[in-house]
Amino acid sequence: MNPLLDLEARPVIGHRGAAGLAPENTIAGFELAAGLGVDAFELDVRLTADGAPVVLHDETIDRTTDRIGPVGAITLADLRSADAGARFTPDGGRTFPFRGRDVRVPTLGEVLWAFPAMPILVELKHVSAQDAVRRVLEQEGAVERCVVAAADPAALEPFREPPFACAASGPEIAALYRASLLRRRAPAPRYRCLSVPERWRGLPVPTRGFIAAARRMGCPVHVWTVDGPDRARRHWARGACGIVTNRPDTVHEPAK
Repeated sequence: MNPLLDLEARPVIGHRGAAGLAPENTIAGFELAAGLGVDAFELDVRLTADGAPVVLHDETIDRTTDRIGPVGAITLADLRSADAGARFTPDGGRTFPFRGRDVRVPTLGEVLWAFPAMPILVELKHVSAQDAVRRVLEQEGAVERCVVAAADPAALEPFREPPFACAASGPEIAALYRASLLRRRAPAPRYRCLSVPERWRGLPVPTRGFIAAARRMGCPVHVWTVDGPDRARRHWARGACGIVTNRPDTVHEPAK
């Protein structure tokens, strides 16, 4: 079974690869995370100007590359020339160890091809990416090892039915949260798991009640972004399944 969908699994999920140790959402970062033994990746997908699904979190490439501009206004060919390792620094700007080392923004297909057995939580950053992502998952034979997530429920509609699997959208997470607080029955889920922040607007999200409500519906809860072993252990003790982390070198699956 895909560990992202297994209530008994406790996967360590590399956030954008290993974003605390290498440039996020790059092959270099995913290689490092895999070498550290993660059980799955989390990554983000946007479309370029010519409709290519690329692995990048922000609306622009300003923060993570040596170029500037909206992703949606740049063609894939132009994006290939951006240095995706240029701005990564592990020490507050003293060094930039990946600068000039041919680190590029990959396409979704390139990540799936490079890691053919890795389970992946694929975050759609915009509804417009849904058709391209579905097509790539099918072409790469990656449907069963990927779970598609998005804040917007409309982005998830093509992934609601088998063989696809999706995580809960923002409104669906909120509905379960309210139901757990009021101790009411939650709506029947149209998702297979939940990927939730530790806190939202100051409130803790993965409480014992929330996680218990999700587990009663057969849905694992994965918590982001958790970069310390003590915090990870607390979430596991409450019944959470996955830990999404920038620092997979410090977070390890608990002993059975």
